[in-house]
Amino acid sequence: MEHGICLEPIGVVRSCFTEKFGIPRQPGMVKSSSAYVQLYPPYNREEMVRGLEQFSHIWVQFYFHETVEEGWKPTVRPPWLGGQKRVGVFACRSPHRPNHLGLSVVRLEAVRWSKKGTVLELSGIDFLDKTPVLDIKPYVPYSDSVLSAKGGYALGTVPEVQVVFSEQAKAFCDEYQLKTARTIEKLISEMIGQDPRPAIQKKNKADFGMLLWDVNIRWRVEGDCFYVESCAFVQAV
Repeated sequence: MEHGICLEPIGVVRSCFTEKFGIPRQPGMVKSSSAYVQLYPPYNREEMVRGLEQFSHIWVQFYFHETVEEGWKPTVRPPWLGGQKRVGVFACRSPHRPNHLGLSVVRLEAVRWSKKGTVLELSGIDFLDKTPVLDIKPYVPYSDSVLSAKGGYALGTVPEVQVVFSEQAKAFCDEYQLKTARTIEKLISEMIGQDPRPAIQKKNKADFGMLLWDVNIRWRVEGDCFYVESCAFVQAV
């Protein structure tokens, strides 16, 4: 190689998504999703983010750490095409990339400083918990928003379904919000409402499960709606 490249994480994401299943396919699709970036020393000094609070959104470049062992693929079946057609890896946003790099634009809710360093509070995210952060840049609308851009096969429309909660699940969400101030019912509705099932499982009527923060959610498909059966705290191992 002509140039040796060594990347060092500048921080880590602590996200509401503690497993890969159910994570939004793109940032901004689930607006209630939240996370924060804890910057590492020496990048956690206040002067290194001075002025960032003036921006509503930021670009976060990160590392798909959970897909490294799976390797990369020259072609991928993107969900926009129903998981049936293949496109080149550079024509999609699959995590199975040669260098496993990701890039997301997310809302910056706040910049917090403390004795422990700098924390960036985010929403509308698509990060797995403990994702390494490689770089942060402000989103600049006048240059980053291209009104004449074409979306190719990614049409930008996501079918939404009705989400119904059982009495137990609703009661759990209400109590959880009182204790944590996290609007988990809204988050579950937004996530499941976009049908997170892989394309090959669209006809699957079996029960599904996913984790949000420290909560295990069980749900199933019932006719034209998705039914949240139960919510419970994750059992300690």
